[in-house]
Amino acid sequence: MKNQIRLSLALALISCITNAQSKVQKYIADQSNQHRWLNEYAQFLSIPNVLGDSVNIARNANHISNMLNQLGVKSELLFSGKPGSAPVVFGSVSVPGATNTIAFYAHYDGQPVNPKQWAEGLQPFVPVLLSDRLDKGGIKISFPKDQEKINSAWRLYSRGSSDDKAGVFSIITAYETLLKTGLKPTVNIKFFFEGEEEAGSINLAEIFSKYKDKLGANLWVICDGPRHISGKKQVLFGVRGDVNLDLKVYASKRPLHSGNYGNWAPNPAMRLAQLLSSMKDNNGNVLIEGFYDDVVPLSEKEKATLAKIPKVESMLQEDLALGQPDGNGKSFMELLQLPTLNINGMQSGNVGSMATNVIPTEATAVLDLRLVLGNDIDRQINKVTKHIIKQGYQVIDHEPSDAERRQYPLLAKVVKRKGGYNAQRTPMDLPLAQKVCTAVETTIDYEVIKVPSLGGSLPLFLFEQKLGAKPITVPVVNYDNNQHAENENVILQYLWNGIETMAAIMSMK
Repeated sequence: MKNQIRLSLALALISCITNAQSKVQKYIADQSNQHRWLNEYAQFLSIPNVLGDSVNIARNANHISNMLNQLGVKSELLFSGKPGSAPVVFGSVSVPGATNTIAFYAHYDGQPVNPKQWAEGLQPFVPVLLSDRLDKGGIKISFPKDQEKINSAWRLYSRGSSDDKAGVFSIITAYETLLKTGLKPTVNIKFFFEGEEEAGSINLAEIFSKYKDKLGANLWVICDGPRHISGKKQVLFGVRGDVNLDLKVYASKRPLHSGNYGNWAPNPAMRLAQLLSSMKDNNGNVLIEGFYDDVVPLSEKEKATLAKIPKVESMLQEDLALGQPDGNGKSFMELLQLPTLNINGMQSGNVGSMATNVIPTEATAVLDLRLVLGNDIDRQINKVTKHIIKQGYQVIDHEPSDAERRQYPLLAKVVKRKGGYNAQRTPMDLPLAQKVCTAVETTIDYEVIKVPSLGGSLPLFLFEQKLGAKPITVPVVNYDNNQHAENENVILQYLWNGIETMAAIMSMK
């Protein structure tokens, strides 16, 4: 008899979930909603969101506040108190009878842009629809009129379209979907939209400390980053940390004729290339002493979960026209669990039509260090600095004087950029996190991919350090979205799917 009762209750629960999901799917598939959302999202994307542009950062924050207010969510702007800092947009919804509070995080700021690098006819903050990816023959499409059908395979090109206004839009629109379909959230909801993530979340610790009483939650759901390369949905239990370094080496104090001084005057570009090449071997393995020593190994459960993730190497090599990846045979997912040393960019003299026959005065690189659990920002920077010193360089933190140039044959200026943070990892057996995984699975017909740590970075260690909270990440966008680069885009179907995913978490059983 007890088994029959349990079975009846289980069937009733499944029926309830199915009916609710059906309502959500129907609302999202409604062409009138998709037309409205497409236009609203394009309007949102047209507001420039590069930190430092204080006027437009404020416009973004106010725009998000209005989106929440229109849904009956009283919003407010949270400030760190530092001059020029970007506000956090915050709102909350209390649900009678709810025993858990889920805080939803996304960021509205974006990476800097160089419009000249965008494809002809595309501008970073002028949203454009294309039929497909640019390199696959995608062509421009006019925004559809009310009666014209939207093709969910179309791509919307604009800075922030994937990273991370898609997260902001998916979360808010998911709440709208529940309201309009008559479905009630089953958890208390907190909305938290940051405006400084791409600058290293430089004021997030102050925000958390100042508003700690407002920000209590049983779990934080981070909506950022891409879905799995296979297109399947995934839940990520950790993120890498990140810190950036400026590295500059010097030679003569003025540019020199390459014929008159070649073979005698040192070339800083060559010196920088040699210095950087000493840091990694031909397989991409970092040669800096101790670089991997403090990495916390994955648990047996995490290793087993990692082994179940679909292989993507051959697909990626085909898509990227890549002959041989780094890693010396390690899998793509294994390599994402290790710290990295990347060169974001290098500069010395001029190239192309502006090239001249000179020996430059200096050469600069920006290094990007991704950290995993166990690494520490200061320790990792010190490892790099010690390596540079071992190569014979005198390391300084300022522009050298003439006396310093004469005294030290090899000079390197090393400066940590603002921001930066350590890695974070949430236990994969956390009960509420498992409930989120189950909720995501109500929207798909396969087992959601669970990943110990995301390859990218977010300041999630601060959630533990300042709030005592556990975060997990639920991405929504396509992996080939060109985030952080020119021609950023999002596939519309992924945006619609993201709304469904966030609605499922808000109404999880």
